[in-house]
Amino acid sequence: MFDKFRQSKLSDFSPAAEAALPALLPAHPEEPPSSEVTTARQRRRKLADIRQQAHHQLLEILNLSALFQASEAEIKAEIAAVLKTVIPSQSVAVSGAERDGLVEELYYEVMGLGPLEILINDETVSDILINGPDQVFVEQGGLLELTDVHFQDEAHLRRILQKIVGMAGRRLDESTPYVDSRLPDGSRLNAVIAPIALDGTLVSIRKFRKDKLSLDQLTFLGAMSDRMAIYLRAAVACRLNIVISGGTGSGKTTLMNALSAFIGKRERIITVEDTAELQLQQSHVGRMESRPANIEGKGAITQRDCLRNALRMRPDRIIVGETRGDEVIDMLQAMNTGHDGSMTTIHANSARDATSRLENMVAMSGIEIPLGALRRQVASAVNLIVQVNRLQDGSRKVTSITEVTGCEGEILTMQELFFYEHTGITPDGRVEGQFGGTGVRSAWSDRFRRWGINLPPDLFGG
Repeated sequence: MFDKFRQSKLSDFSPAAEAALPALLPAHPEEPPSSEVTTARQRRRKLADIRQQAHHQLLEILNLSALFQASEAEIKAEIAAVLKTVIPSQSVAVSGAERDGLVEELYYEVMGLGPLEILINDETVSDILINGPDQVFVEQGGLLELTDVHFQDEAHLRRILQKIVGMAGRRLDESTPYVDSRLPDGSRLNAVIAPIALDGTLVSIRKFRKDKLSLDQLTFLGAMSDRMAIYLRAAVACRLNIVISGGTGSGKTTLMNALSAFIGKRERIITVEDTAELQLQQSHVGRMESRPANIEGKGAITQRDCLRNALRMRPDRIIVGETRGDEVIDMLQAMNTGHDGSMTTIHANSARDATSRLENMVAMSGIEIPLGALRRQVASAVNLIVQVNRLQDGSRKVTSITEVTGCEGEILTMQELFFYEHTGITPDGRVEGQFGGTGVRSAWSDRFRRWGINLPPDLFGG
C-alpha cells in the first residue's frame, strides 16, 4: 500500500553546472519519467476527476438525513449508479477493479473520513502525519514511512478535518487556526491551518489500539521486565500515587491504561483530560473533558475547572490524562487529601526532571510558595515516578521506576528501584539492553504487607 520512494525530476542546469554534476550526483542519476510513467500519472488524474465529479453529484442527489439509515450495500449501489453516468463523460476506459476502487473511495468520502479511512482502519499504523494534501506519513513499527495516500487539494483536506472536529464539538477556522480533537474511535488529532501553517494544513493523528494492551502483553513485548510488572501491580493495588513521565509518543497513556486494570472494581474513578483518550478497564468511571473558548472568546472550561469539580464528585481516585498547567496545584492537593491511588502523566526526561517540571508548573501558575514547602508538598503527594522512553528503533520501554521517599531540608529524596540499561545497537538497527534492579528495598514494603501483598524477597535484586 505504501510507496517507499517518490520519483523526483531534475531541473535544467547551465553548462557549468552540468560539468559539476558527476561530483554531486550518484553514478547512475535518475532518468526523467518515461512515457509509461507519464501515462500512468495522467490516468490517475483522470480517475481523480471522475471521483471528484461523482462526489459532487452524490452530494446533490443523496438524502443525507436518510443516508445513515441505509445499509452499506445500498449506499455503494447508489454510488455505482452515479459512476455509470460520470465515467462516459471523461472519455476514459475504466476497468472493473478501478470501478470497485472508486466505489470504495467514494463510500469512505461520503460516510467516513475519505483518504484517511484506510489508514485509520490499518491496525499496524500508530501515527498519521499529514504535511499538506500531497504528503501523508505513517508510523509503523516505530518508524516513519511516506505513503501513496493523498488528498485532491487543500480544500478536500480541510473538508475532512471539519467533519472530524465538528463531530467532537470543536472548531477550526482562521480565527482559531489550530485544534486538539479526537476521532470517534478515541484517536487524538491535532491540526493547524493557515495562517499558522505556511505550506499547507498540518495534521497529526495519534491512533490507539482497539484492543487495550495489558501489563502482561507489555511485558511480553519487552516494554518492561517481569519484576517491574509485579511491582507496578502492587503499587496500583495498594493505592500509591503514580506519575508516569516520558516524552511525546513514549507510551505514557498506554501504560496508564494497562495499570488501571489493577484498580479495585468497587472504587469510583474520575478522569480529567484535555482531549479524551484514556481507555480505562473499569465500569465505574466518570469522564470529563476540557472545552475551548467559543468564537467570542468565552465559555472555556479548563482542566483545572474540571479537576476542582471532580473533588466534589466523591472520587476514590482521580486520573488526570496529562498535567501541563496550573491544574498541577489541584492535582497535588487531591493526592494529599485522601485520594490515594491517583495517577497522571507528565512530559519529562527523567524522574528528577519530572519533579522539577511539577515545581515549574506551580511557579508559572503565579502562586508564590517557598521552595522547601513546595518540595514537601510534592514529596507528600507523589509516591512513585515511572519513566518511559521511546528508543532509537521506535520501541517503547520503561527505563526507570523511582520512589519519592521524602524531603530533607529543601532536597527531594528519591530512590531508584528498577532500570533499563542500553548496551548497544544490532546491525539491523534494533536497540539492545537489559532490565535490572538496584537491590534497594522499597520504601513502601510495610504498606504492601498491610494491604496483604507479599512481594518476593529477591524482587529488587540486580
